[in-house]
Amino acid sequence: MPPVGAALWRSLRAHQVYGANTDVGKTIVSTVLCNAINQHKASSPAAFLKPVSTGPLDDADDRHIQRYATGTLTKCLYQFDEPVSPHIAARQKLLTIPRDDEIVSSVHKTLSEWAGSGINFALVETAGGVHSPGPNGNSQADLYRPLRLPIVLIADSRLGGISSSISAYESLLLRGYDVHSVLLFRDDYYQNHEYLRTYFQKKSIPLVPLPQPPARPQSQDTDSLARDEEAMASYYERVARGSEVSGLVEELTAKNTERIERLEAMSSRAHDTIWYPFTQHHGMAPKDITVIDSAYDDFFQTYAPETASQEGGLRATFDGSASWWTQGLGHGNPELALSAAYAAGRYGHVMFPGNIHEPALSLAETLLETIGNPRFQKVFYTDNGSTGMEVAIKMGLRAACHRYGWDASQEQISILGLKGSYHGDTIGVMDCSEPSTYNKKVEWYRGRGYWFDFPQVRMSQGSWKIDMPESLQEALGPDLEYSSLNAVFDLEARVASEAGQRYKEYIRGTIETLVRDQGMKFGSVIMEPVILGAGGMLFCDPLFQRCLADVVRAHPELFSANAPPGRGAGSWSGLPIIFDEVFTGLYRLGRRSSASFLGVDADIAVNAKLLTGGLVPLCTTLASNEVFEAFSSPHKSDALLHGHSYTAHAVGCQVAVDSLRTMTQMEQGGSWHKYRQDWQPAPTASSPEVWSVWSHGLVQELSHAPSVEGLFALGTVLSISLRDTQGGGGYTSTAAQGLQQRLAAGGAHFQVHSRVLGNVLYLMSSVTSTPSAVREIEGVLRAALL
Repeated sequence: MPPVGAALWRSLRAHQVYGANTDVGKTIVSTVLCNAINQHKASSPAAFLKPVSTGPLDDADDRHIQRYATGTLTKCLYQFDEPVSPHIAARQKLLTIPRDDEIVSSVHKTLSEWAGSGINFALVETAGGVHSPGPNGNSQADLYRPLRLPIVLIADSRLGGISSSISAYESLLLRGYDVHSVLLFRDDYYQNHEYLRTYFQKKSIPLVPLPQPPARPQSQDTDSLARDEEAMASYYERVARGSEVSGLVEELTAKNTERIERLEAMSSRAHDTIWYPFTQHHGMAPKDITVIDSAYDDFFQTYAPETASQEGGLRATFDGSASWWTQGLGHGNPELALSAAYAAGRYGHVMFPGNIHEPALSLAETLLETIGNPRFQKVFYTDNGSTGMEVAIKMGLRAACHRYGWDASQEQISILGLKGSYHGDTIGVMDCSEPSTYNKKVEWYRGRGYWFDFPQVRMSQGSWKIDMPESLQEALGPDLEYSSLNAVFDLEARVASEAGQRYKEYIRGTIETLVRDQGMKFGSVIMEPVILGAGGMLFCDPLFQRCLADVVRAHPELFSANAPPGRGAGSWSGLPIIFDEVFTGLYRLGRRSSASFLGVDADIAVNAKLLTGGLVPLCTTLASNEVFEAFSSPHKSDALLHGHSYTAHAVGCQVAVDSLRTMTQMEQGGSWHKYRQDWQPAPTASSPEVWSVWSHGLVQELSHAPSVEGLFALGTVLSISLRDTQGGGGYTSTAAQGLQQRLAAGGAHFQVHSRVLGNVLYLMSSVTSTPSAVREIEGVLRAALL
């Protein structure tokens, strides 16, 4: 079932009615509101939608509306005659229970049809309380969240109703709903309405107390039922004409208008006030700014003013950049939101140095136990990947200088890395990348290192090819070709091959020349395992990275004539090896650690982005005890003097603990089994399993497209390099913009947001993306490129 946009129309004021509990009078309040609308001669008839109803048909809520709100358009999507919870009723009656996305899609379709037919007020009434389960057993608050309809909350006037009403409100707030009004029946004994009016006034939410409806007759004889019906009709007539109800209807109308006006003005306001990252503002206009009203699962809800009247002002837009590579478990994930709220409520923020709190300790222990690197024994917290890499560099350089007796204040200590690497935007870590568009106009940039050019992997013309840099073909040998991606990653077999020997000889010879002839001193090796992200989604031959690590560790004499002998298993040798897994780590490439593809245990590694599932910033730098000990001395000045005010903030740590637990459970539970099957030939004992969310068939097909220079898919990442007939590729190329525009136009059911890196267009899913959404995007790619 395709995703739907959140429900918003200029012509239709649609609200969802939630109850703080069962039997709080949702349908009576809905009837009052429908009557209030119907009494306005200038207004079209009200409409009432009951997505799921349980209980006898004669007592069904839509029947009640028909009886007492004459002229109201009513509809019920799923009716179950058993007076039990929907998940039980559906199981008893249906062989195939409607999926949550089918229910949501049906609601959206109905509202869209009503908007197109001139209806301008509609209520969507839920069943039971806020967390009463839907037919699949999931909370209604989660089931209907993709629609994000504004809420009319019916509070509970009974004993205990204050607590249940506030709890219901907070549950809705936690999921990103806007509560536009609260109604409840006046009870002069418990007086819940007085307390709750004060409570919601502080939230700027109007509360309207309604008179109690007539008591139900004890007798079910014909005369009693007739009197009851007459009393109810009189009640609805009187209450609907009341000034508070009329005023509330006008306020709901005004809020719908205000919401649309805010959305329409946001791009212009942003253009006037926001300085965007990685953006050249020259020539930028408000129309170039996408307005996002909300996000849920894999989709932004983007505002489309041209369709606000009829089709719906909000469109589902697939978040194809995974929100700058952070999104793992879907936008608006209620479990992660609850984790964040728990930690915020328990701690807020507490300063970290010299202290410990449970989320930070639990996360550190979880990473050390599960990341799969026996060298790691210490965890240092920072706020994002760039600062985490700053810490990693400080660690690596100190460890090398400490061992080799170098004085960095007297001589330049550089790093070894790969061309196209990019490790962050802060000044220090920027110097660990070669000169590029990113840094050449940063006035303090110096570029302190040497960066190897390297062979790159791509699928082209149906084969996996490893392209050698033209300038290095004599040293590295001819281009290579493989029948499968598994073969490319079969490093235990490849490392002894001729290519492996050539790589090692070239790497060793280059380092010898740099140290001996140019007098360079190196303090660390820094690599993004497998894929270099910001540099243009460069897929480095994993054998080259493996050989670089092997050469550095096997030949400490390359870096210092006084290099001490090896210190045993797990001790760094040659240089500390730093893995920047900010982008590639934590299941982005289908594995918890991208280092596992290389068979190399780094001495220092940095994780961020997916660490918190895409909710809040947090970064960890993991290191060995040996690196840690390089900072140990009686002097405070020798300590790692790095930190920020929100170091190891409890909210981020708790969210990360729960995010990692969820992703681990997905892996162990076989959530990606079908994707693995699609990609996996029978693996050999030495070749690691490699797979992608993006179908193997798509990669094969697009590799033959005339405009495609090469592409690859790994884990959640799909990268397509377009031929650039104008400028030869690179970050400043515009070759991928046409494909980006085609994706933005979308397919049958949603648009696709994407980012480009020069002539490279990349797409990323989350680890929870549905196959149907991914396949629809693949259809758009086929149509655009084949």
